[in-house]
Amino acid sequence: ETVSTQSTWGAKRAPTMIIPVRCFTCGKVVGNKWDAYLKLMDEYTEGESLNALGLKRYCCRRMVLTHVDLIDKLLYYTVTEKPPSGM
Repeated sequence: ETVSTQSTWGAKRAPTMIIPVRCFTCGKVVGNKWDAYLKLMDEYTEGESLNALGLKRYCCRRMVLTHVDLIDKLLYYTVTEKPPSGM
């Protein structure tokens, strides 16, 4: 089930994946490759998909392969309570 959220401009949209924008090691942009990677995974293996996207370095491949989608789980929690005053 997709939960719609309010964007900063007021338009409703589905929550998106929060993948790091750049590789932590080399700095190559990898954040824009996630959707294309998921589409390629329907037809190809992980290695073939990463090669097709131009992710040759193992550090960049790691960023895509080890990403865990937590945004859908985090959207169920709200910050409605104040933290204890002793903190």
